[in-house]
Amino acid sequence: MDADRAAWEQRSVVRVVPPVEPRKLAKVPFVELADGRLQGVVSSGSDIERVYVSSINAGTHALSCSTNNNRPCGALHGYACKHIRMLADEAVLQYGMDRVARYLRVEVAEHGDLIDSLNRRVERTPAAVVFSRFLRHLAYLEVPDSTEPLAELHWFPAMGAVR
Repeated sequence: MDADRAAWEQRSVVRVVPPVEPRKLAKVPFVELADGRLQGVVSSGSDIERVYVSSINAGTHALSCSTNNNRPCGALHGYACKHIRMLADEAVLQYGMDRVARYLRVEVAEHGDLIDSLNRRVERTPAAVVFSRFLRHLAYLEVPDSTEPLAELHWFPAMGAVR
């Protein structure tokens, strides 16, 4: 029983996928493939206190970009604003072009540009959900180092195993 328990405990650690390329977090501190979108938080180039929540929907390729308090990006008019371009570039660094293209359901020519391969249209989506996930992500950075499980994450099954 001890050998089985030890093997189960080793599998109960979440595997972290390292980025394909190193990323600089100052401009795009948060990027994820979740909720049927490539989404994330992008720092403003002009105001240090402003961030934009940008996203690209998988399949429809609808673009959305607004500040964290839902003020629309002034540069998003049927083509990708700089925030969406930066988000896409960082996603490719984090996950690789193949994974991002597969998630968004788009075919990108070899050495092609992800944004140029999309059927772009603007569809505003609320920023609150993504921004909330970003803030939760930041909160975990403040948790002291420990090998003990986090109480709020105890209900996640370990690598698909349920006991």
